[in-house]
Amino acid sequence: MAQDQEEEDDLEFARINQASVGVVERWGRFERLAPPGFHFFNCLAGQCLAGVLSTRIHSLDVRIETKTKDNVFVQLVCSIQYRVVKENADDAFYELANPKEQIQAYVFDVVRAIVPRMALDELFEQKGEVAKAVLEELEKVMGAYGYCIEHILMVDIIPDDTVRRAMNEINAAQRLQLASVYKGEAEKVLQVKRAEAEAEAKYLGGIGVARQRQAITDGLRENILEFSHKVSGTSAKEVMDLIMITQYFDTIKDLGNSSKNTTVFIPHGPGSCKRHWRPDSQWDDGGILCSN
Repeated sequence: MAQDQEEEDDLEFARINQASVGVVERWGRFERLAPPGFHFFNCLAGQCLAGVLSTRIHSLDVRIETKTKDNVFVQLVCSIQYRVVKENADDAFYELANPKEQIQAYVFDVVRAIVPRMALDELFEQKGEVAKAVLEELEKVMGAYGYCIEHILMVDIIPDDTVRRAMNEINAAQRLQLASVYKGEAEKVLQVKRAEAEAEAKYLGGIGVARQRQAITDGLRENILEFSHKVSGTSAKEVMDLIMITQYFDTIKDLGNSSKNTTVFIPHGPGSCKRHWRPDSQWDDGGILCSN
């Protein structure tokens, strides 16, 4: 029993989880990589588990402050997804003491070399090109250390607050200018259509008045001819005067029947400017008899 206990003390047991890889050393020297599962190591032979690395994808957010070609200071938030290459886990374990700081340093170097050559508007339009340049540089450098760069995303571009307010004001002014142009065009179209409608209405109204006068003329001519045939010895002028007197009294009658009428007849024409005294002690006012 004592011998079995001593043999167990000479063995070291370890469990390596899935999506992980163990680094096994013998007398302080790298020996092999241990896959996921249950392992035991002979301590008398100098074997030990030096460490365990995760092969899952990790995410690192890097915030970089730099300035653009048009001297605008901006902050860029870059998200890097990386993982340890299982076959080269020993390089990742022994070569880099702090891989996050190493990745961050390379991101700073690449971004601050590219962004100062771009204007602010160009940076917003070509942020994918910046991410591509960072990816190419990190793949070349970190691949030698056993790391694989999966994706790089340029998450956000944050200009200075004063610049952001100025950009918003410029955008708002441009939109107001465009709205004014559209409003002016709409008013122009409305005025043109209104003028066309008014011209069309006047044209149709003129046609109606012309037809009305033509009908009146035809009616008067028929009345004159009919009256002249029925009453012999009458001239066309006498018939016309009779018709005008009849229309005049019909008009006076219609005005008298309307209680809400606001029409006022006043003397008109050059002859109405003179007043003549008649023997029957009445004034003659343009055809309207007024008592003296």
